[in-house]
Amino acid sequence: MNFPDIVKTAREKMGLSQEELARALNISFATINRWENGKTHPNKLTETVFFDFCVKQGLDMESLIGKEGGGRSE
Repeated sequence: MNFPDIVKTAREKMGLSQEELARALNISFATINRWENGKTHPNKLTETVFFDFCVKQGLDMESLIGKEGGGRSE
């Protein structure tokens, strides 16, 4: 799964709007929108904050990312 799909799927599984997720991550709504549309990608720190937030919300990120590891950039 690619990063835009991971963001959208994770957000929907958490039951959050783009605006609510943006507020929780202390970033703009437009940023979440651009991530989901594949127009931008977060820097490594922000990406880590996103993944950590999802894990704290109880999401199994391994299953979202998939075995090919299409989410996190190493």
